[in-house]
Amino acid sequence: MPAFNTLDDIDVSGKKILLRVDINSPLERETLEIKDDVKIASALPTVRELAEKNARVAILAHQGRKDQWDFRDLSPHADILSDLLGREVRYIDDLIGEKAKSAIRSLADGEMILLANLRTLDEESAKLSSDAHADSQLVRTLSPLFDLFVNDAFASSHRRHASCVGFPMVLPSAAGRLMEREIGTLEKITESPERPCVFVFGGYKFADAIPVIQNLMLRDIADRILLGGLIGLAFLASEGHDIGPENVRSLRDELTEENMGAARDIIADYGESVVLPVDMALDADGERERWDVESGPAEFPSLDIGDRTIELFGKLLSEAKTVLISGPVGVFEREQFAKGTYSVFDKSVSSGAFSIIGGGHTTAAAKQMGFAEKISYSSTGGGALERYLTGKPLPAVEALIVSALRHKFIEP
Repeated sequence: MPAFNTLDDIDVSGKKILLRVDINSPLERETLEIKDDVKIASALPTVRELAEKNARVAILAHQGRKDQWDFRDLSPHADILSDLLGREVRYIDDLIGEKAKSAIRSLADGEMILLANLRTLDEESAKLSSDAHADSQLVRTLSPLFDLFVNDAFASSHRRHASCVGFPMVLPSAAGRLMEREIGTLEKITESPERPCVFVFGGYKFADAIPVIQNLMLRDIADRILLGGLIGLAFLASEGHDIGPENVRSLRDELTEENMGAARDIIADYGESVVLPVDMALDADGERERWDVESGPAEFPSLDIGDRTIELFGKLLSEAKTVLISGPVGVFEREQFAKGTYSVFDKSVSSGAFSIIGGGHTTAAAKQMGFAEKISYSSTGGGALERYLTGKPLPAVEALIVSALRHKFIEP
């Protein structure tokens, strides 16, 4: 585990705690109501622990982006968090103004408030260093009002945003329980996985998948990498298979010579360890039609892996001891093209392997198919998980490590 503080290292009783969580949730487009409270529920262990230890807590979070349709205030998030927690989390429709500062100053032991959407401030997502973010208006205004900063927003840990990296520069800081568990779980599968260790990728963009696969193979983390979905098609195209005009169109600008060359190098270097589909399921006017990748061009869009590939992947997953699934291997929302994704989950769970899923689409698929409670661990990270798997440092985690060096540990 990286050398950052956790809640085990600090005494929070009676302290004013600034807590960063990631409760950015899917919304109904028409009503902007929250469709799924999974992200909000993921913050509960840390929020509940702080409340039960009589900390005085102000919560920072975001929803959407200012220029996107899902940008809205956090009042419904506060309501859902209150219901799940069984005690009030009061929403304050202010972030750095007098209303927010007054609410923070008046916090009582065990009381919690949720401040306004961080993304209302343009400086939150400015491309700056951690020390530069420490000099932002957000950090300069709020940090003097708190004793400690706790970051539990793993899903945002790949972003060098003011709320994630600025506060640890000026306040004693710790990782929350979710952050601690996410990092610990990912360390387990990347540093000492039980073998065979199998990764399944379906939802990655071609260009994003390449450095992930390169890192996993170079560091001898994965024994097998199974590729489905569009990323599987892209690798097939790089190997000279004619995936057809419909699928080329779906990949748009991904099939650059640079990406194709990198994919060919991966196959050349790692051979059978990177497993491509041998057949795909096409959408032939609403019907599932099998396409053998050696049989010539695909005439229709590919929406799932084919039956022979399902059997091939299933055998490898049945033998695995560690499995990570990131991205459905087919369009699971359509019943006739959910077969591949269902099989990947089923074989991973029935094998008894330590199984991890990551990314919103993967989590949604597992929930829809009844596997959410059977998976060993569901990561809240999408971009953060991807960055971790490339071997790159997570800025928010780096900031917590710097904070542990700059600020004295607070004994519990």
